[in-house]
Amino acid sequence: MKKVLIVDDQPDVARTLSQLVASGGYDVVTATRFDEARHVIDQTPPDILVTDVRLGAFNGLQLVLHMRSLSADAPIVVLSAFDDPMIRQDAERAGAMWLTKPVTRRQLLDCLGRGSSKPAAQPT
Repeated sequence: MKKVLIVDDQPDVARTLSQLVASGGYDVVTATRFDEARHVIDQTPPDILVTDVRLGAFNGLQLVLHMRSLSADAPIVVLSAFDDPMIRQDAERAGAMWLTKPVTRRQLLDCLGRGSSKPAAQPT
């Protein structure tokens, strides 16, 4: 069973996302703070990361880059209530999939099942 780390600074949202993902047969761990999520990634790395962009004073893209440094192929989904094209591009360049909230169960599980969205190779 694949382990998914869900990170959202709103506990109700984290709980709802956790239920959606668990219903797809995944083992789910949640974090509501950046430092808590970073600790989980460092101590027991998840197979998949789902993170909100805004995490209080921190940015979920920092978690994306940290996760990428440990696992180049791990599927990562970045969620945001705002479809900011610049942040979306940054997330996609880091190999993350992007979803705008609110998300449906199908959207989320489709992303998790899709696997890695690796960045395109840069021309040399």
